[in-house]
Amino acid sequence: MAAPDPHQAADPLAVKRHPTLFRAIRKRRNPRLRRTDITVTDDAAVKRAVKAASLGNAMEWFDFGIYSYLAVTIGHVFFPSGNETTQLLSSFATFAVAFLVRPLGGMFFGPMGDKVGRKKVLALTMILMAVGTFAIGLIPSHATIGVWAAVLLIFFRMLQGFSTGGEYGGASTFIAEYAPDKRRGFFGSFLEFGTLAGYIGAAGLVTALYALLNDAQMEAWGWRIPFLVAGPLGLVGLYLRLRLDETPAFQKLEGGTAHASEAADGVEATAKGDLAKIFRQYWPTLILCICLVGAYNITDYMLLSYMPTYLSDELGYSETHGLLILLAVMVFLMLIISQVGKLSDRFGRKPLLMTGMLGFLFLSLPAFLLIRVDGILPITIGMLMLGLSLVCMLGTMSAALPALFPTNVRYGSLSVGYNLSASIFGGTTPLVITALISWTGSNLMPAYYAMAAALVGVIAVACMKETAQQPLIGSPPSVETDEEAAELVQAQAPEPKF
Repeated sequence: MAAPDPHQAADPLAVKRHPTLFRAIRKRRNPRLRRTDITVTDDAAVKRAVKAASLGNAMEWFDFGIYSYLAVTIGHVFFPSGNETTQLLSSFATFAVAFLVRPLGGMFFGPMGDKVGRKKVLALTMILMAVGTFAIGLIPSHATIGVWAAVLLIFFRMLQGFSTGGEYGGASTFIAEYAPDKRRGFFGSFLEFGTLAGYIGAAGLVTALYALLNDAQMEAWGWRIPFLVAGPLGLVGLYLRLRLDETPAFQKLEGGTAHASEAADGVEATAKGDLAKIFRQYWPTLILCICLVGAYNITDYMLLSYMPTYLSDELGYSETHGLLILLAVMVFLMLIISQVGKLSDRFGRKPLLMTGMLGFLFLSLPAFLLIRVDGILPITIGMLMLGLSLVCMLGTMSAALPALFPTNVRYGSLSVGYNLSASIFGGTTPLVITALISWTGSNLMPAYYAMAAALVGVIAVACMKETAQQPLIGSPPSVETDEEAAELVQAQAPEPKF
């Protein structure tokens, strides 16, 4: 079918079908878009990209999840001080160490991903992450090699953190640049589907081990099993990622065919992978990204990583008890997260993100009061209240964050902003909450901490621009069919005069 005459008026029905895209097109201050400028996505390729990126994300959170869920046992194995609180703090401090090097990983891998491509860097981060996790499972205990056990644990945790610095920014960028504009929220939600899958895999495996083994067996060898599983998982993820092509948006940028959208969005030409210019030119957006990710990470780690330890260490439940309840909540969230992604495509990123932030602001205290009540039902209801607030962010954030930055610096900017925030706020969450409870004597401190984070998040969401159903900054529009592409070309025609 021949493309419509670009000088004809736009088809009113086409405008009605794609109103947001048409508004974005008509705001352009650039030469007229050609049909070849517009990306028509391949549905099979999009699904392969989503699968490969999501599996890597699942592995990342499987790695971090097993460490969180085994925090008490790891404290006994590597930090035998005789004081339970000191052991737990030492274990969580080692958990936080990985986050201290995440910004370095983001600054290294992010700009590299903007220079050489998303695919190569994501393959490299997958290898390093699998090696770091697998190696932890091989470290001798403190009883065997003394203080060197803790030194090796910290080293491989830092390797994990360094590689993870390039993971989320690259994976979310990968999916965002493959997905059509109208469905970026839906496809992006599968990245966090991978997050929940990783946590569920970790929680399920650790729960099974606690149920099958006694404390002595867990401390002797049982804790190693989840870490050793990471090796085969890493090979599968690496295979899937190496089979992919580079993202269409990056290919167009490499080929010099993204100039139309660059001019349209008023993006100043910035050398790909230039870290200094990212800080100099995009610092306001970096601050916004840090605030959004900080609020999201604190609430995420509080519920998905810290909660089993809170239930066992602060409220006296068994490790299995807390993990089973969290497992049920996460399975429920996993079942609905793609629907949240669809809602963000339909109603916008801001309404969904604001709902999640306000949920934590107003429901955290009631939820933790319920969790403190003895009984499975009130604990489950309290965790569901927090989980439903969190899923509004989980299902939306992976589409909202990549849209903040232009294509030529997207991987680098998002990796820097995300990992700076994750380092300062996310990874320190279990350590800070444990210390606050120890200092104040109040086991409601997690609720207050989440409320403070949510308040920052509310302000950040209010300041961000809506990006749903719009082309990514610095990239041409991305659609699902040739017919949609033809309609977008026709949409540039002047309005009819009567």
